[in-house]
Amino acid sequence: MADPLYPDGAVLLAPVAGHTDLPMRLVCREQGCRYAFTEMLDAGSLVFQTTKTLRMAVRSEKESFLGVQLVGSEPDTLARAAEILNDMDFDVLDFNLGCPAPKVARKTEGISLALKRPDDALRAVETLVRTSRIPVSAKTRIQSETDPEKTVSFCRRLRDAGIAALTLHGRVMSAFYGGPVHYEIIRAVREALDIPVIANGGGLTPESFRTLLRESGCSRGMIARGALGNPWIFRELAGGGPPRLSEFCDVLERHVNAMLDLYGEETGFPVSRKTVLAYLRGRGFPGSLRASVSFLSDRTGFARFLEEVRKGPSPRYTEFLAERPEEVERKLLPDL
Repeated sequence: MADPLYPDGAVLLAPVAGHTDLPMRLVCREQGCRYAFTEMLDAGSLVFQTTKTLRMAVRSEKESFLGVQLVGSEPDTLARAAEILNDMDFDVLDFNLGCPAPKVARKTEGISLALKRPDDALRAVETLVRTSRIPVSAKTRIQSETDPEKTVSFCRRLRDAGIAALTLHGRVMSAFYGGPVHYEIIRAVREALDIPVIANGGGLTPESFRTLLRESGCSRGMIARGALGNPWIFRELAGGGPPRLSEFCDVLERHVNAMLDLYGEETGFPVSRKTVLAYLRGRGFPGSLRASVSFLSDRTGFARFLEEVRKGPSPRYTEFLAERPEEVERKLLPDL
């Protein structure tokens, strides 16, 4: 394969609605993430140039490779959105055919479009390929847990429509983000296509991400929820170690402050609460500290909150981590 969009070994940060904004992408890049995407952009909102959507399309000069993801269904709207993106600085345009969220499904977009109106999904892809000045990729899900050929056939049609790469999530629409990942169907698609196939689904830890690649036979993978509150997963996949407490606190502080600078405090604190909770999750912090996140509303309160975080997780967590590290998904090491 000549000049693939992503080289062997590429680890991509997925487009995650409500999370992969500029502040998150930058902290992930600090830990070794090279390939990243904006949050999912609604094609109609981009055409109407809404403030929220344009802010989601902001790119930093520090970002070496950035893809943009569109969701939609109407070819005319998608074409107009692609024309707008032609004047922006992105490296790839990804079309979302995988989102299972009810608000997306109600509009017959995402995976719902692929399942209910596959011909329209293909026409949408062809429109983007024809209009876009940058390579077009697609992200979708398996269509059946029992019939691999159904997914393989649709993915072949995506390839024939002109996409340069395909990301495949190994769960059906009804499974959302839980349950087993069907590695064998991802493998069947990879073996059937002559374009890069990126495996996705279930890579919440370095170990489970490596399992995803090994079992699917893919040399490229995409991380979504595994990077939320855990930018160090990219470093760990490259052979580095998990964070120590002081680094953890510094990155959390920098991440939230960047969100406040981007959104302003009035919007930034409500938006950042889920980010703070993602950092705390699975790392042994007391429930009272997690509960206090709901009340963060100003920088003074956030500074006091960080003082509590710097005290570290519970002794029970630290002891368990020392005794059975293989059973701890999100590792937080004590300072030396």
